[in-house]
Amino acid sequence: MVGLKEELLKSIWHAFTALDLDRSGKVLSHNLCTVLNVPHDPVALEEHFRDDDEGPVSNQGYMPYLNKFILEKVQGNFDKVEFNRMCWTLCAKKNLSKSPLLISDEDAFKVWVIFNFLSEDKYPLIIVPEEIEYFLKKLTEAMGAGWQQEQFDHYKIALNTSREGLSAWELIDLIGSGQFSKGMDRQTVSMAINEVFNELILDVLKQGYMLKKGHKRKNWTERWFVLKPNIISYYVSEDLKDKKGDIILDGNCCVEALPDKDGKKCLFLIKCFDKSFEISASDKKKKQEWIQAIQTTVSLLRAGSPPPHKEARQKRKELRQKLLAEQEELERQMKELQTANENKQKELETVRKQLEAAAARAAEEEKKRLQTQVELQDRFSLELEREKMVRQKMEEQVAQKSSELEQYLQRVRELEEMYKQLQEALEDEKQARQDEETVRKLQARLLEEESAKRAELEKWHLQQQQTIQMTEAEKQELENQRMIKEQALQVAMQQLEQLELERKEALEQYEEVKKKLETAANNTKSWKDKVAHHEGLIRLIEPGSKNPHLITNWGPAAFTEAELEQRQKSWKGKKSTSE
Repeated sequence: MVGLKEELLKSIWHAFTALDLDRSGKVLSHNLCTVLNVPHDPVALEEHFRDDDEGPVSNQGYMPYLNKFILEKVQGNFDKVEFNRMCWTLCAKKNLSKSPLLISDEDAFKVWVIFNFLSEDKYPLIIVPEEIEYFLKKLTEAMGAGWQQEQFDHYKIALNTSREGLSAWELIDLIGSGQFSKGMDRQTVSMAINEVFNELILDVLKQGYMLKKGHKRKNWTERWFVLKPNIISYYVSEDLKDKKGDIILDGNCCVEALPDKDGKKCLFLIKCFDKSFEISASDKKKKQEWIQAIQTTVSLLRAGSPPPHKEARQKRKELRQKLLAEQEELERQMKELQTANENKQKELETVRKQLEAAAARAAEEEKKRLQTQVELQDRFSLELEREKMVRQKMEEQVAQKSSELEQYLQRVRELEEMYKQLQEALEDEKQARQDEETVRKLQARLLEEESAKRAELEKWHLQQQQTIQMTEAEKQELENQRMIKEQALQVAMQQLEQLELERKEALEQYEEVKKKLETAANNTKSWKDKVAHHEGLIRLIEPGSKNPHLITNWGPAAFTEAELEQRQKSWKGKKSTSE
């Protein structure tokens, strides 16, 4: 009921601001009671509108009466279009632009109602650029045209530079000017406005012609179906004048496709608690669209969610509120930073004044120093006149004094620089004192450790002296051993040279023997070739076989019995071949 009350207040606000409340407040209240189906309370009406300090223009105002005697009694059983039309009638004549528009008064009324739906919940009512873009996109989509984002961006920039949004009458002028519907005729624009009005205001999720099967006569009749969040109404035609019935939807309803039968195609069935409805769409695409739309509606009913366009509007508002809160937080942080910056500037100004005071004191000191210098020079001049005999000595003294004076000036400049640094060092003085105390404790501990280390080092020094004395004796002994080893090394070198000579002699003998062996091998090879032709007579002497050898008159044979048998077979074969 809170959302309904806010929607009603927007339309009433337009009528309220357009009327002279002293003369027409009673008329507005009477009309509201009539269209909202609220019982009249003439006594309360006259009491509130009596002509004294407690009347409608008093501190009580009109809103307490409106809330208490009208809006709190609204039950929702009223025609929203009729209510909006009554409020439109009261405010349109005064506020509607006199310049000609490309839309009719009926279309202007629908744009006004859509404005109330999309406007912000603050007064005076305006529609922000984001909602204008949403509305224009819906219109462009309904007209079948392409959305011109760049054109709207230019319009949005121009709008943001002057104000936050548009009033209802400025929105009507924008739509009626045709700025975002160029190339479209009046009928197309009117149909698009009507389609958006049906969706956003009348909660029409889908509508169109389909065939419905009767429950009694079982005949098929064409009806104009209108799908809303909890009901499907069907009419004789799309003018919605002759309503034939309703299909009440709830979370238990379901829809399913049916096969073609009885010459009807694209069938689907809507099952409700007490009835089922057979419907035939014009084609498969329309059938699927209707099934999907009805299933989505039933799912929303089960979840208790509002219609998609209302849920989307709520999400857009929440997003804008979130962005506004973030912007306010950013502005708050910027103010804090600005305050901190101003405080810092004041601190810097204080430091600057302190520096200027210090510079003034330094200038005063410099003036006194110059005055002192002049006095000294005068005194030195008098002394020079009096003591002419020691002029050279005095000149040296003056030179020395001049040098000291230059050092003094340098010291003064250093002091001035140190004074500037002193201002910066004041911030670190506290920390330095703490660090100094820490360092003192650390130095005391280090002194204790140093004393212990020094005692330990003295002990090590004594041990090193004793070790050095022992090392001297060992060094002498090692020197003797080194001399002995050097002598042994010389003897070994001599032996090595002797072995080198013997190796060279052995190599020469090896070369001679190698040459003899090569000569003998060549001779043996030629001898073997000769023996190969007389193999039966002579056999080379080779290592003997492990088998027993034959014994001849001349001693052991050069071959075994098996070899002899083999040779005999070979000789016999050659003999038979020759015969």
